[in-house]
Amino acid sequence: MTEDTAARRRVPRGPSALAKDGAYDGQEKNWEYDDEGKDVYAKAGPAAARMSSGRPARRGPPPPPTTIREFFEQNLEHVPPIIYTLLSCWTRFHKIGHSGVVVWDEAHFGKFGSHYLKREFYFDVHPPLGKMIVGFVGLLAGYDGHFDFKSGGVYPAEVPYVAMRVMMAMFGVLMVPLGWYTAVELGMTRRACHLVALMVLCDVAWLCISRFILLDSMLLFFTFTTVFFLTKFHNQQYQPFSVDWWLWLGLTGLSIGCVSSIKLIGLFVTALVGLYTIEDLWEKFGDLRMTVRTQLWHWGARVGCLIVLPILVYMASFKLHFLVLNHSGPGDAQMSSLFQANLVGNDFASNPLDVAFGSRLTLKNMGWGGGLLHSHVQTYPVGSNQQQVTCYHYKDSNNDWVISPKWDEPPVDPQGEIRFLEDGDVIRLVHASTTRNLHSHNIVAPISKLNNEVSAYGNATIGDFHDYWVVEVVDDVKRGAKGHFEKIHSLTTRLRFRHEASGCYLRAANNPLPEWGFKQIEVSCDKENNPKDIHTYWNVESHWNERLPAGNAKFYRSPFLRDFWHLNVAMMTSNNALIPDPDKEDILASKPTDWPWLRLGLRMCGWGDSQTKYYLLGTPIIWWGGTLSLIVSVAATGIYVLRMQRRFVDMDAREWEHFLYVGKIALFGWILHYAPFLVMGRVTYVHHYLPTLYFSVLMLAHLIDHFVFSSRRLSERTKWIVFGVCTSSIVFSFWWFKGVAFGIDGPINNHWGLQWRESWNIYEHH
Repeated sequence: MTEDTAARRRVPRGPSALAKDGAYDGQEKNWEYDDEGKDVYAKAGPAAARMSSGRPARRGPPPPPTTIREFFEQNLEHVPPIIYTLLSCWTRFHKIGHSGVVVWDEAHFGKFGSHYLKREFYFDVHPPLGKMIVGFVGLLAGYDGHFDFKSGGVYPAEVPYVAMRVMMAMFGVLMVPLGWYTAVELGMTRRACHLVALMVLCDVAWLCISRFILLDSMLLFFTFTTVFFLTKFHNQQYQPFSVDWWLWLGLTGLSIGCVSSIKLIGLFVTALVGLYTIEDLWEKFGDLRMTVRTQLWHWGARVGCLIVLPILVYMASFKLHFLVLNHSGPGDAQMSSLFQANLVGNDFASNPLDVAFGSRLTLKNMGWGGGLLHSHVQTYPVGSNQQQVTCYHYKDSNNDWVISPKWDEPPVDPQGEIRFLEDGDVIRLVHASTTRNLHSHNIVAPISKLNNEVSAYGNATIGDFHDYWVVEVVDDVKRGAKGHFEKIHSLTTRLRFRHEASGCYLRAANNPLPEWGFKQIEVSCDKENNPKDIHTYWNVESHWNERLPAGNAKFYRSPFLRDFWHLNVAMMTSNNALIPDPDKEDILASKPTDWPWLRLGLRMCGWGDSQTKYYLLGTPIIWWGGTLSLIVSVAATGIYVLRMQRRFVDMDAREWEHFLYVGKIALFGWILHYAPFLVMGRVTYVHHYLPTLYFSVLMLAHLIDHFVFSSRRLSERTKWIVFGVCTSSIVFSFWWFKGVAFGIDGPINNHWGLQWRESWNIYEHH
C-alpha cells in the first residue's frame, strides 16, 4: 500500500461535494473559483480545478426575470436577511423612548450635537464625524440645540430625543444584514450565515448601545462595513482592475476613513485591512508571471484607495467641522490663538496689536495642544511649597498676567510715555489676581525631574532677581524672521522666556500634574536651550491695554493644515490623560481582561427603584462561545498543521485555504482590536470591547460551520440538531437578558435570575 492510499482522507470526490450544504446549493455548475485570489494571470480552467478562499464568483448574472415567480426565485437568498432586518427594527426600536432621561454618555454626545446646531466651537478627544452626524440627526428631528444634556436630566417636551434615538438606532439595525452578507462573502454555509445574523441580532450589549444618542452604533456600523467591503474585494481578486474590483477596493478605503473619523479605535480595523493587503501584495510579488508594470498598478491602487482616500475622508471631516463651528465656544482654548481670532464672537483680533509694559495679557503655549499660562492660590505639596503655576485649557481670570519692569526700575506710569515690549527686554510677569510674580529657582520640577520648578512668589512689593525673565523673539508667523520687525505683536509673534538667573526656558510639554494639581499641565524651566523646542514657544493671546488702538481682524489667517494637526495632537494628548485615578474607585470602569469572559457589565444610569435601569452586558452564550472559539481555532490550526506534516490529508487545498482565510480575518481582527487595550494607560470600559466582539462572533460561526455544517461525516439530521441547539440557546439567552437593554423598571432585586456571575453588579447588595 502506498503512502497516498494509506493517508486518511475526508476530501470530496467531485466538484458537487464542494458546494454541498452551502448557501448556494444547486448552483455549482455556475461557479468559477478564483485560484486563491492570488494568481491573476492563470488561464481559466475547469471550475472544479480552481480554488477560492472566499465566496465563489458567478460567471455572469442570470437573465432578467420575466415573471414574478422568477424574480422571487432569483432573489430567494435575500429573504432571510430581510426578515432579520425587520426583527432588528423591532429589537432596536422597541421601548426606545421609555426612559425620558439623559442616559450615560448621551450627556456628552447630545451636548456636542447641540454645539453643531449652535455652531459653537468645542473640544473632544474623538474625531468629529460621529458627532456631526448626531448634530445632523438633531437637525432632522427638529431640535434647536438649546438643551444642556445634563446627566440624568429629564428631557423636556421640546427635545425630540425619541426621534434622535431612532435615527441613531438605524446604524444598529443595519449591522444585522451586514453580518449576514459578510458571512455569505466569507463563503460560510447558509446555516452559518443564520448563526452570524442571529448573534448580531441577539447580543444585548450591541442592542443596548444602539438605542441611545451615542457614537458606538456608528463605530460598529462602519467596522462592519469595512469587513464586508474587504470580503467583497477579496472575492473580486480573480478579475483585477475590473469595475467591481475598483468599486469594492474604493468602498473599503471610504469605510476606513469613516470608521477612523468616528473614533480613533477605528484604526484597529484599518490595521486588519493593512495586514490583509500586505499578505496579498507579498503573494503577488512572488508571482513571476506578473509584470513589473502590473505589480506597480496593484501597489498604486492600494496606496490610493487604502491610504490616500481614508486620509482625505478623515481630513474632510475636520474641514467640515471647522466650517460649521465658526463661532466662539467652550473649546476655544485648545486651539491656536490665530484660529480663535477668526471665530465669530471672539475679540482677539480686535485687541491691541502692539504689546507694551503695563499690558494685561494671557500667554498661550504654542506646542501642539498647548494651554494658557495659569496660576491659582493652591501651593505645591512638594518642592518649594510656593504657589502653583500650570497650563490650563479653559479661560478664566487666573490666566491673566501683567507685564511689569524689573524691581530696580520705575513702575509703569499710566500717564507717561508708552514703552513697547521688544526682543531682549527683561521683565516680570505678575499674576493679575494674586499679584505674585512668575518665579523659578534651582528646585526640581514635580514631574520633569531634569527641569527647574516654576512657581508664583511674593507680591507687589516683595520679590527678588529670580522673578526676571528675558524676552527672546523667535519670529512672527505673519512678518517672518525677527530681523524684519521691532515691536512684538499679539497672536502672531512667537516668544521664548529665558530665566535670567539660571538660563533655563519656560516650558509646558503636556505632562499632566497629579490630582493635587487638578490634572493641569506642568510648567517647568528647561535647562537645555533647544531653539527648535516648540513647547518653549509662547504667544500673547488675549491682550488688554486701554492706551493702545484696537487691532484689525483682516490681519489674521490660520491655515487649515496647521489647525488640523494642532487639534489632532490636542486630541491625542487629552485621550492619554484619561488615566484611572488610583485614589478613586470607578464602579463603571473595567479592565480589558474582564471583557472576553464577561466578568463585569456597566450601569448606564441611576439604579434607584423609581428609575428605568439599563445595564450594558453582553449575551453570555455569545461572548463566552466567541472567546472559546478563539482558543479552539488556534488549537485546531496547530493540530491540522501537525497532521499535514505527518501526511494526513484532512482537507483539499481549497478547503484549507478557506479555513485559513476566514480564521485569519476573525483571529487577527480580534487581536488587533483587543491587544492595544492591554497596553493603554487610559481608563477603559466594557463598551470598548464591542467592536472586538464581532470577530469572535465570526470565529464562532466559522468553527461551527467547519466542524459541523460542512462536515461530510455528520448526517443532515445531526447538523440540524446542532443548528437548532445553537439558535435556541442564542434566542433563549437573549430573551432572558433582554430587560437590561429594553430597560428594567421597579426595584432591581425583584428581577431574579440576571446574575449569572458573582462579579456582575446588577443587584443592590453589590
